[in-house]
Amino acid sequence: MRTRTRSPGVLALAFTTVLWLVVAAAPQAGAAATNTLAYWQMNESSGATTMIDSSGHAINGSIGSAVIRGATYGGATGYRWAFMSPTLPPAKPERLVLAWDSRLNPGSGDYAVTIRYRTNQRFGNMIQKGQGGATGGYFKIENPNGILTCVFRGRSASGSWLRKEVTSGTPLSDNQWHTVRCERTSSAVMLTVDGTLKGTAKGSSGYITNTRPISIAGKYNCDQIKTTCDYFTGDIDWIKIETG
Repeated sequence: MRTRTRSPGVLALAFTTVLWLVVAAAPQAGAAATNTLAYWQMNESSGATTMIDSSGHAINGSIGSAVIRGATYGGATGYRWAFMSPTLPPAKPERLVLAWDSRLNPGSGDYAVTIRYRTNQRFGNMIQKGQGGATGGYFKIENPNGILTCVFRGRSASGSWLRKEVTSGTPLSDNQWHTVRCERTSSAVMLTVDGTLKGTAKGSSGYITNTRPISIAGKYNCDQIKTTCDYFTGDIDWIKIETG
């Protein structure tokens, strides 16, 4: 049998192809926001009125009287919100958990929100700071049609609005626990669901700072008439805020 000798050019091409495949398959660089700013484990017992921040930064929150504390499911203890229409009046501010602290503003830096939740409903805002119409912009994680959606909207240096949105692509309203991480950097917004990157929206989302609290399970500034409250129905196990 004749032995064929490959030319240097063919070998170089093969090596380059293999190298490219290895690089393409390699894990991406780690998250940019890795410093824990607030960590709400949400495991307070029934009757508690304060959501404790275990990060050491003392960014505690107030728990509305309609929030069910000490709720358990699948080995996890968290907060539960009984079913309520997200849009029908009257407004129910007692369904909200609020955290007031200027350090929670994303500003222009790296910022990530990670939340473990479950729901069998296809609506509801889970967490946000600010909302549409706020002069300082906002971020939010919501659940339209059961599809987890992450949004950052801020202003550019020239004052124009910059909005970036990423979604899970498919509904997650299967009543099972899901851990989602919504992260923004100076050049993109990324969404990870249960450890898998689901999408990236490239580009800046601008500067975000406002005087509103972080609001969990619905909007803070709403009346169910002119502005719907988009109340969440389901469970939240924990929430973590990280910065760069």
